Amino acid sequence: METPPARSVSKSVTIDRPAAEVHAFLADAANWPRWAIINVLAAEPGDEPGWWRLSTPDGPAELRINADAATGIVDHDFRDESREWLATVPARVVGNGRGADFLMTITQPPGVSDAVFEVLLTSVETELATLKKLLESTSAGSAG
Repeated sequence: METPPARSVSKSVTIDRPAAEVHAFLADAANWPRWAIINVLAAEPGDEPGWWRLSTPDGPAELRINADAATGIVDHDFRDESREWLATVPARVVGNGRGADFLMTITQPPGVSDAVFEVLLTSVETELATLKKLLESTSAGSAG
């Protein structure tokens, strides 16, 4: 029997920076602790090509970003330390006038309660606001 669709929520933020700059910033996992301030405490290149080791509030994890500048895609995969769990977060940077919209869809993992998922969604909103503030700051020209 097939699994029914899980709950998913799309979040977005409009950023007054060129789409190419926003994409380049997000495509570099080294930048994630600067904006994903709740869920990513530190990031360093991992042993496996394309994967980054993360320090998170829940312990070690790994991140892989599947970026394509031509389409604006910045999908990212998360896996926990055991590597038994993998979550893919579809994400995209879309041009919007002189700026860009960054959109991502978060899917509620199996076994995660609605209350815990709501906390995650709130943290994502905080992180998107941090991303906007960071990239719109006067020093953002060298943010990547």
